[in-house]
Amino acid sequence: MRKLHAIFPVLLFLLSTVSFAQVGIGTTSPEAMLDVNGTLKVRSTVNENDIEVIQDSILVISKSGIVNTVLANDIIDAALPTIVKASFSSGGPQTLSLTLGSSKITFDSEEVDNNDEFDLTTNTFTAKQEGIYIINAQIKVDPTLISVSTDYGIGIYKNNILIAEQSYTSVVVSVPLILTDVSTSPIRSLTATTDLSVGDTIEFKLTSSRLLGLPAILTVDVLGGKTDSNFSIYQIR
Repeated sequence: MRKLHAIFPVLLFLLSTVSFAQVGIGTTSPEAMLDVNGTLKVRSTVNENDIEVIQDSILVISKSGIVNTVLANDIIDAALPTIVKASFSSGGPQTLSLTLGSSKITFDSEEVDNNDEFDLTTNTFTAKQEGIYIINAQIKVDPTLISVSTDYGIGIYKNNILIAEQSYTSVVVSVPLILTDVSTSPIRSLTATTDLSVGDTIEFKLTSSRLLGLPAILTVDVLGGKTDSNFSIYQIR
């Protein structure tokens, strides 16, 4: 009987420990091992000099209120403004069809994408941060392939809606007694400033006017050199 009396307090302690595995301060319904419903005051701390600990010792509060650790680099990356620059992976001509009046420009080679916002598979930029952005885009076609007057341009589409475009007709003129032709610039370029919310998309399309319901030109060969055809997106605020 004495042994049972000696064991009973131990069992009671163990059962109490299990029952109160979650401790609440300022709440009767704790949702974590320690759930504090209120402010926290720390009177003194010790400086940490271990670089490996410093890189992974930043505390953040999740949307559900749980305190987690996060890499220091992730904090920096999340706060960095967007910088994206891309072009074509191949320097050769990229043939784009205009039978439907427009065609997505398939930029597939990144030079810079610090927040990983441009998808090389879908050729679509998706904003991860709300802000104001400057967007630059340029294409160039081989001027020797323009044998007739052609109308084409480049457009910037936000959430699949055109927000900026440069398009005009390239006029080819044969000058008597001169072996070469004189034409307007084979380059189409534009700059746009727009505000983006998280999840907004940006795409670039080759465009052409239509005549009697038919495209003015069926295909365009866009030069793939990095200085010929490219785009950039910069977040300025």
